[in-house]
Amino acid sequence: MKCEHCTRKECSKKTKTDDQENVSVDAPTPAQESGEKCDTSKHKVLVVSVCPQSLPYFAAKFNLSVTDASRRLCGFLKSLGVHYVFDTTIAADFSILESQKEFVRRYHQHSEEEHALPMLTSACPGWVRYAERVLGRPITTHLCTAKSPQQVMGSLVKDYFARQQNLPPEKIFHVIVAPCYDKKLEALREGFSTALHGSWGADCVLTSGEIAQIMEQNDLSVKDAAVDTLFGDLKEEEVMRHDGASSDGYLAHIFRHAAKELFNEDVEEVTYRSLRNKDFQEVTLEKNGEVLLRFAAAYGFRNIQNMILKLKKGKFPYHFVEVLACPGGCLNGRGQAQTQDGHADKALLRQMEGIYSDIPVRPPDSSAHVQELYQEWLEGTDSPKAQEALHTTYQSPEPCTHSLDIKW
Repeated sequence: MKCEHCTRKECSKKTKTDDQENVSVDAPTPAQESGEKCDTSKHKVLVVSVCPQSLPYFAAKFNLSVTDASRRLCGFLKSLGVHYVFDTTIAADFSILESQKEFVRRYHQHSEEEHALPMLTSACPGWVRYAERVLGRPITTHLCTAKSPQQVMGSLVKDYFARQQNLPPEKIFHVIVAPCYDKKLEALREGFSTALHGSWGADCVLTSGEIAQIMEQNDLSVKDAAVDTLFGDLKEEEVMRHDGASSDGYLAHIFRHAAKELFNEDVEEVTYRSLRNKDFQEVTLEKNGEVLLRFAAAYGFRNIQNMILKLKKGKFPYHFVEVLACPGGCLNGRGQAQTQDGHADKALLRQMEGIYSDIPVRPPDSSAHVQELYQEWLEGTDSPKAQEALHTTYQSPEPCTHSLDIKW
């Protein structure tokens, strides 16, 4: 399966995460109603983590509320033998909080460090791969070092959760359900396994569309089930999201945090202004006629390429940019809401956007569980362990001169 946007030869090769055969790893039979505890010494524990941008797809496709869709999906996965189903929102909490702190630090240092600003988000694997494989330095020095939600979820499952279950990381088979194919390549990103002692954070990635296809092909009697949490028997009572129209909302959360931390300004409503097209938007903080902060959202490779050209010419006025490879954001990932001929299903996408906007917003800094994990799992918010678990580095090869890469 080919990377969504990549034209390089290695991306055309089949990756291990593309084979649905890899989902079957001596899966046990479904847990019996008697509550008999399975013997994990005889098989791997199956864990599935679902991205919040996937849930509106299942809700729209099966004509359910987003909460019912979450419970239906969880029940289906457990009927297949999955032991735990998690929501990746808590991983996005960590990623956003670390990004907030990094932006404030970069802002204070930008007068001394040439490439401190603008800070470019690093949660989109299609964009990060393009930056690493095609652009190289100095563009990669602008990338936020906070790990993406998928990478953080890998650390949570293979490190924190594994310890809670008294399991070595390799005894857990971790599957991610995501809206785009680029997440498959992110799971194989070089160097990511090192922090987990040789164990990959995600062993397999399936798109929302692939899961829906499996659901439609199976004639199982499914009993809805509540989504699990990383905290014992506690279940997820309500589906929550971050403050983004179609993504995890890095721009909105970092903008509010920076306005308060740097200028003591409280921002209630973040006002977006579309510029050259609807996928390039600007947000500013102004006081007494002076622009204090200038943020942007750049979605789709047309806007990304324009951003890079201006950045290289030194004519890019922004402090921060939320960068996503897919036009329209994560809800429009190629792994969901597609017609049979491979085009975006616009009617379904509009329905998904409405469903997503109705999900209650939870600010990342309001989660008591996240604060507990910082102390219990990471030994503090600024500890060496937090740096290792929540931050990454980027490859910086020389910019590629291959003609296909240039056109990409």
